[in-house]
Amino acid sequence: MHAESRAFKIAPGISAGEGAPLFLIAGPCVIESEAHALMMADHLADIAQRYEIPLIFKASFDKANRTSLNSYRGPGLKRGLAILESVKHRTGLPILSDIHEPGQAAPAAEVLDIIQIPAFLSRQTDLIVAAAATGRTINLKKGQFVAPPDMQYALEKARSAGASNVLLTERGTAFGYHDLVVDFRSFAWMRELGAPVIFDATHSVQRPSAATGKSGGSPLFVQPLARAAVAFGIDGLFLEVHDSPEKALSDASCMIDLNELEELLTGLTTRKRNP
Repeated sequence: MHAESRAFKIAPGISAGEGAPLFLIAGPCVIESEAHALMMADHLADIAQRYEIPLIFKASFDKANRTSLNSYRGPGLKRGLAILESVKHRTGLPILSDIHEPGQAAPAAEVLDIIQIPAFLSRQTDLIVAAAATGRTINLKKGQFVAPPDMQYALEKARSAGASNVLLTERGTAFGYHDLVVDFRSFAWMRELGAPVIFDATHSVQRPSAATGKSGGSPLFVQPLARAAVAFGIDGLFLEVHDSPEKALSDASCMIDLNELEELLTGLTTRKRNP
């Protein structure tokens, strides 16, 4: 194994790796409507600009791994990508979203700057290879069931298929049936694999399938975990953010309120500028 390589470009205007500044991946869990996605992107872009933190907007066009068949999944591939393209054109922000099938990789790459492999699918070879073949930056989320050093195999799959820019994201490890725990050693282990490391501070406080067919969560732990991870020296921070978390159509129990984002960023950086 080897230490993290020098910084490289992961999206327009944003680099990751040794010497690069902390970046933020933020947005609602799922696209709820075009108006909502645009509103959230506008607010997030304004906050990121004032705190001088590079921002990548995220939202899923399809949540294919919802616990219940009746749960909202999103607008789907075609409509979802059209909405994300509108966000990109209006705000200029780089865009991240996840794919669940190899056939989604090519059309997603026409809009997305970063293609994300969901944690539940982090061992799916065909999916990783298809995403890597697009030439886009790949964000591999560590499965809740995967030991951090074992992410080397997912990383090797992506690189063998031609991906040169690959990120690894920690999102907690399964602990019993309805809980996750964050082992901060995972940041060091995954960094030794030679890839920038991101911390998903919101999914890490999730309580899977603990709320009658939905995932529960403990959002009060998001801020302390995020601050600890940044103190460790992570490369990027992943946050699901919503203007009314209690009304969110997915992951309502672990997203942070848009109004609380500035409080969190104040604890991470002192570079806030006046509006």
